[in-house]
Amino acid sequence: QVQLVESGGGLVQAGGSLRLSCAGSGRTFSSYAMGWFRRAPGKEREFVAAINWSGGITYYADSVKGRFTISRDNAKNTVSLQMNSLKPEDTAVYYCAANPSRTVVAADYWGQGTQVTVSS
Repeated sequence: QVQLVESGGGLVQAGGSLRLSCAGSGRTFSSYAMGWFRRAPGKEREFVAAINWSGGITYYADSVKGRFTISRDNAKNTVSLQMNSLKPEDTAVYYCAANPSRTVVAADYWGQGTQVTVSS
């Protein structure tokens, strides 16, 4: 069992930056690939980024590539999403996920979500 708690969301102007963090519980955290998904208003939840268990391999949606960076610290049981050059279309609830799929919206465990709002 893994419990995930996100933090770091908020309101930012377009072009600004935010850093989301996800704290995981459980001794098996470091064995899971981790990821971030988001759900924009009126849209389906979508994949944003993922990182393998060691942090050596990362994946990004085309819409965020070059602007977002996913990282993890297994000693602290955390995974982060650094978001730069934010755009209004990045406005969404962002969810942390353990053992995510990159092809469908699925994961073994989900956090409760944190709101990110980007104003134009």
